[in-house]
Amino acid sequence: MSTTTKPRTRLGNPNIVVLTAVCVLGALVLTISSGGTFLSGNSIRGFTTFLAVPILIGLAQMVTLSVGQLNLAVGALGGFSAALMAVLMQDHGVPAVPALLIGIAAATLGGAVNGVIVVVTRINGFIVTLATMTILTGLQYKLVRSFTVDGYSPWLKDLGATAIGPLPLVFLLAVAVAGVLAFYYRRMAVGRRMIAFGGNPFAARLSGVSESRHLILAHTLSGLLVGVAAVVSVASLPGINRSVGGDWMLPSFAAPIIGGVALTGGGIAVLGTILAAVLVRLVDAAHSLYSWDPSSVSFIIGAVVLGTVLLSTRRNGLRLWRPVRRTP
Repeated sequence: MSTTTKPRTRLGNPNIVVLTAVCVLGALVLTISSGGTFLSGNSIRGFTTFLAVPILIGLAQMVTLSVGQLNLAVGALGGFSAALMAVLMQDHGVPAVPALLIGIAAATLGGAVNGVIVVVTRINGFIVTLATMTILTGLQYKLVRSFTVDGYSPWLKDLGATAIGPLPLVFLLAVAVAGVLAFYYRRMAVGRRMIAFGGNPFAARLSGVSESRHLILAHTLSGLLVGVAAVVSVASLPGINRSVGGDWMLPSFAAPIIGGVALTGGGIAVLGTILAAVLVRLVDAAHSLYSWDPSSVSFIIGAVVLGTVLLSTRRNGLRLWRPVRRTP
């Protein structure tokens, strides 16, 4: 007697076609409603410029979700890192490149600290990152207070406005990071072990996969991606203040969850996360075009996330009740 089961660990997203169709339909509706201006060069440039950060923070959240963890500190870590970069350049005269590298290093270190605390204390990552989120929000305020820091490198701001054709450089950077991350999980043994640990921690431990190492690595990699998102923010925004990162939490969860990543871990969906980030930006664009109440955007995105989670849970529940096929 034998049974046939599907492996729990997966690297792709079975709903890519649906997400692509929804994004195309949304873009088509906005194009018609705007009289075609949505597809103009300037409109596409603006849309994709502000798509870079949702992609990066969605990938940062995806990394922690892949090992069954949550990172509530994505926005606070990114806001603190961006504020640190801006203050180093404006108030301390640090050149742009070293300041950016220091900010990325700070975000990466912050992610690593989250992972170490989770491993050492055995406290759920939800609680740990909730605490560090509060700390980092306070540090960000201490750096910029109620001011906007905008006197940093003109070269960096010019770089943020640079485009290759209709596509801005910051968007191409986000896509390149996504490509590297996909390669990391598909082709490198350490990435595949992280997926294996998230899919079945007990079996992974029996196979010699270190729980502590991969939890710390996931949070560290998440911090690194947040640091890159902070660089994009510093380069593309007119200035950095205490509000930067404050609205990152919902999009960071929306992109991977809508994209097909399970809350229980064991899978990634890089392309799905990108498409879901596009969907979130389309909702923002519709908000601007139709003059929606700002609260409606969060309501729509939250409702889509909740619906995605409920449908995923229902699918998994129904699968448990399917009869096991037996072969003689």
